[in-house]
Amino acid sequence: MTSTLSLDLRPGSGLGIFELGTTLWTVLDLLRQHTTLFPRVDVKFDDSVVDAPVLLHVPPHLDLLFSARDQRLRVVAARRLREPAPPLQLLYRGTVLSSVSVNTSATPHQRAGGPGRGERAQDVVLRRADISNHFGPTYAGDGLIYPGVSFLFDEDGPGGASTTAGKAEDRQREVRRVVVTQAKEEEGAEVAPDLLGHDEVRECPAMLGGLRRAIIRVHDGVILQFYPSTASPVHVRLGYTTAQDLTVDLGSPLRVYYKEDDRMAIHSRNKTPEAVEDGYFYNYFQHGIDFLINGTTHIVQKIILHTNIPGTPMFQRYNRCPWEIEGEPEDEEDDSPPRVKFSEKLDVISRFLNRGSREVVPSMQVDRTEDDRLTLLNSTTRLVGFDGVVLEATESALVVAVTLF
Repeated sequence: MTSTLSLDLRPGSGLGIFELGTTLWTVLDLLRQHTTLFPRVDVKFDDSVVDAPVLLHVPPHLDLLFSARDQRLRVVAARRLREPAPPLQLLYRGTVLSSVSVNTSATPHQRAGGPGRGERAQDVVLRRADISNHFGPTYAGDGLIYPGVSFLFDEDGPGGASTTAGKAEDRQREVRRVVVTQAKEEEGAEVAPDLLGHDEVRECPAMLGGLRRAIIRVHDGVILQFYPSTASPVHVRLGYTTAQDLTVDLGSPLRVYYKEDDRMAIHSRNKTPEAVEDGYFYNYFQHGIDFLINGTTHIVQKIILHTNIPGTPMFQRYNRCPWEIEGEPEDEEDDSPPRVKFSEKLDVISRFLNRGSREVVPSMQVDRTEDDRLTLLNSTTRLVGFDGVVLEATESALVVAVTLF
């Protein structure tokens, strides 16, 4: 028997199990845990740039839009409210706003307030008059727009249809789509939500503890900045920071992996046999970072930062790490040295790294689908080495990872 998808509406905060500000990596993992309710997910993206919005379409009811830079959830839209497969129930503060009359059985995934086992869900059609009764008056315009939530009368368009019907008829218009966004900070009339995904999500509770920025300093390490923005940064230094330091500052890694090959040894500055030692990785998938730790000294000797680009072999294994490579300051009084961001293409980052005396190492080809038996159109990446840095890039020159050693 089909389970009812029961979603509680939280204007400006979220819808059901989806919280605004949550990362793409986290949401996709959440959807995998609820395959009974969400058996199919379509990922839509622009494969020509790194910092493009990502849309998750969860048929038939949900669209989840993620911001371009940080890949954080900024828009949740529920549509086809009357679609019976699966039936959708929309709740607000314990009150049913919309539901389809079907038999249902309770599941662990249903929210409190949904129908119990063996009960029959009430048939409730969400209309314009109902919205006014629950949320009060709003500004004139297309659709009904409130702080953090919009009720629209079209199914797929950018906004609601014009209110040209008679007053009595207009009150009975059926809501076709509910859109949840962060409430606008500006005073005055609310405006229709931006559904293009170019704006970033403002700092909110879902971000706490998440990585805000990673500043790479070649031959030194990386400075990690977290949410809230007032939190003290963490400086991880090559050849200095220990495994214990990482555990204290970042918590226990999600996985500890013992490396089995040394295919990256070609880029090592130390060519002696002693340089190739047993080591292990601390994998912080939630931050998009791996740390290779020396098996003897237990000191960090390599740092890998992942960009999490859709369509690439490593997509969704790691959260996006919003890294920036910092260059040398112009002079001693320069407190804002130049930086190049992950969103730039390989040629731009290569020129930035080559401004000094760093010598370029011939690139190597890597096919990360060999071990996983995946089939992707662009499965091959190449490794381009510099003194202290290795860039892994796709055939379209998007940098999917940076390695510091």
